[in-house]
Amino acid sequence: MKRTTVKIDEALDARMRHEAARRGMTVSAWTREAIAAHLPGGEDHGGAAPRRVFGSAGAGDSGRSDISERMEELLAGLAEGRDILAEEEGTAGRRLSA
Repeated sequence: MKRTTVKIDEALDARMRHEAARRGMTVSAWTREAIAAHLPGGEDHGGAAPRRVFGSAGAGDSGRSDISERMEELLAGLAEGRDILAEEEGTAGRRLSA
């Protein structure tokens, strides 16, 4: 592999690192995937542009049936910097920031 340096601002760097961590990927792997997704001809797509993959697909499928009934409570928690669902599931290790 070849090493390439790209200069980005701090906000974009933070977003990139957050997304890579969210996907369980290294920043390098995430960067390669993001670049490949935006370049034509990387994989054989029959001459068509590569199909975009949207990370938000299925994002609303939490597997929970009580979200809509508890919306006010959950939003109030987020306003306080708390993720009530994560707390209930025992996965709340950090406070949310706005």
